[in-house]
Amino acid sequence: MTTIGLIGSGHIGQAIARQALAHGYDVVLSNSRGPETLSGVVAELGDGARAGTSEEAAAAGDLVVVTIPFKSYEQVPVEPLAGKTVIDTNNYYFERDGHYVEIDEGRTTPSEVLAEHLPTSHVVKAFNSIQAAQIGSAATPAGTPNRRALPIAGDDAAAKERVARLIDEFGFDTVDAGPLAEGGRFDRDKAAYGAELGADDLRAALASG
Repeated sequence: MTTIGLIGSGHIGQAIARQALAHGYDVVLSNSRGPETLSGVVAELGDGARAGTSEEAAAAGDLVVVTIPFKSYEQVPVEPLAGKTVIDTNNYYFERDGHYVEIDEGRTTPSEVLAEHLPTSHVVKAFNSIQAAQIGSAATPAGTPNRRALPIAGDDAAAKERVARLIDEFGFDTVDAGPLAEGGRFDRDKAAYGAELGADDLRAALASG
């Protein structure tokens, strides 16, 4: 049994938790307000779900999902995530997060900023380019014609392979966009962001970005 820790339990976090539970994983959810505020969510999710602090979710997770507003990335605990694969679902919205000059000027990407904060973790950008509800509703079995594909990016091949397997379990194909720096190809306002495409068309959208 693999446990998935969730740092952040908003729409995306809860959607990932539901899919994880449906596929035999345990989940530990956390948020910035404390585990007691997640009692209703945990009760609705049912067996296999529990709440904890962000440190507890990070420590418990064999695989950990960071799904919080980008501006809060420095609140992600570092030491409990050492050596672990971390899925980054975050999107940078300057209207909400404030301006980060390095990102605005194209000198770095949101996931690279998180990776700098987590220097001993293996960060993989994924699930940022799909609506939360579609993580469940758009899932289809492997081999489905024109099955929807999701883009990923990361610097560690083994970590990316692990995330790709999870995405396949959840009901989607995967297109590897390359190293973490290429994650910018499926950020907001890019052709691949939110695109409901099969793998071949998604590759074309990424290439245009």
